[in-house]
Amino acid sequence: MIPDKTARVHDLSERLHAFMDQHIYPNEARFFQQAEDLGPFASYPVFAELKPLARAQGLWNLFLPESDRGAGLTNLEYGHLCEIMGRSFLAPEVFNCNAPDTGNMEVIERYGSEADKERWLKPLLAGEIRSCFAMTEPAVASSDATNIQAEIKRDGDHYVINAHKWYTTGASNPATKICIFMGKTDPGNPDRHKQQSMILVPMETPGITVTRSLPVFGYYGVPDRASEVLFENVRVPVANLLLGEGRGFEIAQGRLGPGRIHHCMRSIGMAERMLEQMIDRALQRVAFGKPVAEQSVTRERIANARILIDQCRLLTLHAAHKMDTVGNKAAQAEIAMIKIAVPNMLCQVSDWAIQVFGGGGTGRGYEAWVAYAGARVLRLADGPDEVHRDQLARLEIKKRKGLNHPGWEQQVTSRGEQVGRESPGQEVPGEFPA
Repeated sequence: MIPDKTARVHDLSERLHAFMDQHIYPNEARFFQQAEDLGPFASYPVFAELKPLARAQGLWNLFLPESDRGAGLTNLEYGHLCEIMGRSFLAPEVFNCNAPDTGNMEVIERYGSEADKERWLKPLLAGEIRSCFAMTEPAVASSDATNIQAEIKRDGDHYVINAHKWYTTGASNPATKICIFMGKTDPGNPDRHKQQSMILVPMETPGITVTRSLPVFGYYGVPDRASEVLFENVRVPVANLLLGEGRGFEIAQGRLGPGRIHHCMRSIGMAERMLEQMIDRALQRVAFGKPVAEQSVTRERIANARILIDQCRLLTLHAAHKMDTVGNKAAQAEIAMIKIAVPNMLCQVSDWAIQVFGGGGTGRGYEAWVAYAGARVLRLADGPDEVHRDQLARLEIKKRKGLNHPGWEQQVTSRGEQVGRESPGQEVPGEFPA
């Protein structure tokens, strides 16, 4: 059973809604216009104006569970707030609750040294800089993260990095000063999940070139700014390695669970907004002698959208509650389910909204096309649908075998090989958006 909202969440929700009404929605047109006029390699003045206002009102770093640095909220509590912020692509960064910075800050907080925290976490928490996460590569199928070819080679007191990355979220932003980079320190390790490591790479390091920003359906993915990046003989100190060699997957597992809750709850917020706009538009337009809202096909879509949104909200809040109470590992099936269900839901609701808007729904002036583009990307980011469906199926099969065939994992053949033994089941870290 999912607990009710706490008094603190009610208070923060009301304050967030008020800020959204007063500052976010009225500035969305400016945000998109600045992004179009200035391009993906520029800073947008609207953030410099709004972020101090949010911070002054205490609507800042709400994602961090540590009460001394953040709001001290649980995954479930923060999920409710994420839904509100997700109603606008402008909002998350204004509150310093945007990807990939939230996940990167959590990684540095959990695995970074005190020097790392002072140099990188402190300005990230203050919203003074931004960060990026580099994993995906164009030359290999990065949905299987063990395929990545990026090199992290030890050379005395430094590591030398060579790689061709793309869909590196946030790399083109001039405020991005630090990259969390995933590559291989031990490519010959027989355990494929201990070949990879993560390392902090300052973006000012010689040898890093952000070659281009990557559009999504011709749209530059504001505010994600996915980019192609070359790392050519990039030298960083050994101390920049996070946690230790071969522990990249371990870090990724700690990073993914909360990030997926955030993505999904933001998507639910956007879906709610799409449904609201779809209804408003259907009430305003007349076709074939009656309002579009009275056409049976429109009513069917409105009803189905409400069902899909509420189903996904309950599933996501359940996953967040389970993470809070029994941990990320015990909630891995629920996390996989929301990663499959929610982006597909938003794709569908956005598509219905576009249909109600007609031709106008495919262009500027409405958010439906942007919502659709973002949702479609999210079906690939942090691992594609197929990966999560496979993982979920394996978990269900394993659970059923354990119920009907006790001891099945310990059964062995005459040659001493185990029967029915599952693979390690390591999840894909995923990337854009991180």
